[in-house]
Amino acid sequence: MNSIKMESASIAGFLLFGAFLYVGDAIDPAQIGLGGSLGVLAVLFAGMMWCAFSVVRHAECLATLLGEPYGTLILTLAVIGIEVALISAVMLSGDAKPTLARETMFSVVMIVLNGLVGLCLLVGGLRHRNQTYNLQGANAFLSVLIPLAIFALVLPRVTHSAPGGQLSNLQAGFEIIMSLVLYGVFLAIQTKTHSDIFRQPNARDDDHAHGDLLLRSIPFHVVGLFAALLPIILLSKKLALYADFGIEGIGAPLALGGFLVAALILMPEGLSALQSARENKLQRAVNICLGSAVATIGLTVPAVLVIGYITNEPIELGLEIADIVLLVLTLVVSIVTFASRSTNYLQGAVHLTLFAAYVMMIFDLSS
Repeated sequence: MNSIKMESASIAGFLLFGAFLYVGDAIDPAQIGLGGSLGVLAVLFAGMMWCAFSVVRHAECLATLLGEPYGTLILTLAVIGIEVALISAVMLSGDAKPTLARETMFSVVMIVLNGLVGLCLLVGGLRHRNQTYNLQGANAFLSVLIPLAIFALVLPRVTHSAPGGQLSNLQAGFEIIMSLVLYGVFLAIQTKTHSDIFRQPNARDDDHAHGDLLLRSIPFHVVGLFAALLPIILLSKKLALYADFGIEGIGAPLALGGFLVAALILMPEGLSALQSARENKLQRAVNICLGSAVATIGLTVPAVLVIGYITNEPIELGLEIADIVLLVLTLVVSIVTFASRSTNYLQGAVHLTLFAAYVMMIFDLSS
């Protein structure tokens, strides 16, 4: 009975999805209008947030049982799995825009590298002043992230072998192979040969205490984590439908819908990263944030390109010039931020400023 109570978020998530299947078109946004759609959107958001807290709890238990970097790696791959599944589902349904994958990946990268990193550094810095992490681990993330991001999101815009921001067949084949090989090599470094550089330096024995967490077996928490993630996956497309209708109804930019969905997808990782920063475990926060950015491009790009080839749908990955400027600026600031072995809240404020600029451009470019 206690286990059922602890997993009530997952149960509620599945029940909420079942309710949507049962009522069908009766609560379609066009049927219930703007006010009703915003109400359903609030219910969806609250239910998915509850599931996100359950995901974080199971991820924290796995991180305690497995140690770093395996605990955060499981959380990262699970959340990126949501992103790939959502994009793939929309593409296979034939409703996708050519820029869907690009907009989703760019939103995730900007939210992670500026929003989450900024909050973690600001919260951790205000609470602990200077925080330390393993410099080699952060540099390993950035050394993979920078070429992945430039090849996927910038190069297609400045080459002329395909229309607009699309990739030629040669570019697409190279991008798939390069992304998978580079990410595979990185995983080998992270989990096998150099796993020590992804652990908190000078960690004490009490750093591994699990506090109020109720630890079970590893299989139990793996199943629990995916059971909490699955309702988020199933409900995210519904959330996007009501979010787009509500945003259009109130006259907000349509790009805001993709941003909100990306933010919700990243919520489990964001909560876990912030908690780690508050507990002065900055290395775990770095692993989560930078690992998510690397996995987003390294795994999502090959998936969408393969699906685009199978369905013969055009895929446009190249960013517009204004977004390229923001991406390059973010990568440069990230290099500066992780150039020393300690951080403070000033660096967090800088990243949050870049995040605010990104949100501002969503509204500015929509005009």
